[in-house]
Amino acid sequence: MEREKVEILERSFGRFFKTGEEYLFKCPKCEHSKRKLSVNVDKNVFKCWICGYSGIDISALVKRYAPYSEYSKWASFEEVVDLARFEDIFSTEVQKEEKSIVHLPESFKTLTGKTGSFGARHALSYLKGRGIDREDILKWKIGYCDAGDYAKRICIPSFDENGDLNYFIARSYAGHFPKYKNPPVSRDVVFNDLYIDWDEPVVLVEGVFDAMRAENAIPILGSSLGVNSKLFRKIVKCRKEVYIALDSDAEHKERKIVKNLMDYDVEVRKISLGSYLDVGDMPKETFLKLQKEATVVDNTDYLYQYLNF
Repeated sequence: MEREKVEILERSFGRFFKTGEEYLFKCPKCEHSKRKLSVNVDKNVFKCWICGYSGIDISALVKRYAPYSEYSKWASFEEVVDLARFEDIFSTEVQKEEKSIVHLPESFKTLTGKTGSFGARHALSYLKGRGIDREDILKWKIGYCDAGDYAKRICIPSFDENGDLNYFIARSYAGHFPKYKNPPVSRDVVFNDLYIDWDEPVVLVEGVFDAMRAENAIPILGSSLGVNSKLFRKIVKCRKEVYIALDSDAEHKERKIVKNLMDYDVEVRKISLGSYLDVGDMPKETFLKLQKEATVVDNTDYLYQYLNF
């Protein structure tokens, strides 16, 4: 089997030379001219000695950079989910879906321009108290409502990959119950897909205010992420690494999400919140520091073992 795997690697990444138990290829990530990507097929690990790109499962490397036909062959040697079938299901379900028409509330007013009304000042005061600055307001197109069903609520729109409105979050800034009042449509969306760079790793967090603490972050709009959800399917389809940082009280659900992602051969890095209970409570600089310290979840570590019950 090792010979067949090496042949897949050679077809995907070009010629190699062997030293000891390691095969050295050109790194597809940094594209350095020298063959510095070391692959140990027997131990199922790889590392580039130029850019530091590494992993504990070679299938993640093949999945991300090799042609899909080669990844399919690689997957046939291992016990992995049939991604071809997954993508067939994905394509079929997308064709069946009817696009929901979403409109912002009639009383929506943007906070991205000049604002002087009492309602705007109240909304801005709430955002400031949550550590949301002018840059965040512009980036997330934040507004507020001063009348109607969504009165005295911060309103944050979401746009799909085509730039069409597909959802919005309406959060009370005046103590109303419930705190959140969202549109009467399915929340099975990739929130602000339009602004996600799918060529880079994505960060999964619970809510939209958590996402404002990170870069390239997607709120899952809760603490669960089903394998049939649009977000889960797109992550698998785009073959991206995932950082995950859910609130401390969602530990069990986070473990389930991690297991599901790993079952589909997605490389997951766990961000520890330290002493914080909520991502939205920490400064951006703190979150970025914790993200750099994130650890790769291994098939053999306690998290994965815990879930195999």
